[in-house]
Amino acid sequence: MAHTTQPFEQPDALAKTESGLQKLASGSLAAAGALSPDLLGEKLVLNMGPSHPATHGVLRLVLEMDGELITKATPDLGYLHRGDEKIAENMTYNQFVPYTDRLDYLAPLANNVAYALAVEKLMGWELPPRGQAIRVICCELARISSHLLGLGAFAMDTGALTVFMYTFTEREKIYNLCEVISGARFTTSYTRIGGMTRDLPDAFFPMVRKFLEEFPPSLDEVDGLLSRNRIFVDRTKDVGCISKEDAISFGLSGPNLRGSGVDHDLRKKHPYLGYEQYDFDIPVGSAGDCYDRYLCRVEEMRQSVQILRQAIDKLPSGPITVSDPKNLPPAKTSVMTKMEELIHHFILHTEGLKAPPGEVYFGAENPKGELGFYIQSKGGGVPHRLKIRAPSFVNLSILPKLLPGHFMSDVVAILGSMDFVMGECDR
Repeated sequence: MAHTTQPFEQPDALAKTESGLQKLASGSLAAAGALSPDLLGEKLVLNMGPSHPATHGVLRLVLEMDGELITKATPDLGYLHRGDEKIAENMTYNQFVPYTDRLDYLAPLANNVAYALAVEKLMGWELPPRGQAIRVICCELARISSHLLGLGAFAMDTGALTVFMYTFTEREKIYNLCEVISGARFTTSYTRIGGMTRDLPDAFFPMVRKFLEEFPPSLDEVDGLLSRNRIFVDRTKDVGCISKEDAISFGLSGPNLRGSGVDHDLRKKHPYLGYEQYDFDIPVGSAGDCYDRYLCRVEEMRQSVQILRQAIDKLPSGPITVSDPKNLPPAKTSVMTKMEELIHHFILHTEGLKAPPGEVYFGAENPKGELGFYIQSKGGGVPHRLKIRAPSFVNLSILPKLLPGHFMSDVVAILGSMDFVMGECDR
């Protein structure tokens, strides 16, 4: 299993944070406060957010401060709550697809796929090989796009503005690819239950190959700008350290989990969409600090490029949707010329597909971590209950334990390294 190539040898940062004496010797006020409670002065309660650029949305942190030192942190969520789960209970399975675009709105293609796979698991469907490969392409493009924005915003939060320009230039190319395959740049809604809205157009392939040639050198430039940048390293190394045990016990997933040294990726541990056929590595950190989480995301983008090249080169032919005439709409030409197909089309789009009773859970490895959908069905075209496991929500649960003992300036770096989206968190 490959580990992230790190330009600096990572110290035992966790042991360093646990030893107050060591911190005191290095001049840390956090350790001074921990060793001598009498030195603490009057505390100040400070609201960071919900309108703060470093909270990447509408996250509010209620910070209890002793000078510049954080003694207590309480996240306040829900400012972007829209009731997605309740909305899902009042519409057919396919009608809910556009709502998944609005979860992690930086990776709508991947959200669509995760939701569709959950419903297809309930239906007992498995996509043909070409349909699976197209979904892999969508997921890996979404992973790169999401990580690019997370990386650019993280760098800007810590004072490196130039990186943001590089990452957004590359993201624009991915938006062009999204527009070619779905007609939309941002909220794509490209996936449908049982397949995709359409096959990949011929114009897509030269565009994606060009992107896969141009992107790695640009990523190397970003790597060179940040990985040995003294200011960036000082702001991120040994800051926001999450131990392997804490990462597991708080249910972290994605790069935030792997940055702490936990080798867990659903594409490897519980393969879906034929991921076991692709040759790629899972980058894993060691110290669990902000710097390790950054390195994991950079290396994940390189691995996504490798997966995309394999998927494009080996793209199989054949259908892109499952074969189930009772639950999939007939061809448009038949709908326009035959009465039976017209009636079937009307019933299917008003009542939804005929799902069996039961309950399923499916988790996919999204850019932010494990995006899971739990569906409870009583039969028919509408779910009785739908629950979304939002990785951003779960990842933020560690903040009350992680932030105390850090300085106010460290909060910006820690939040940037967590790479969350409040649309997904609040749902």
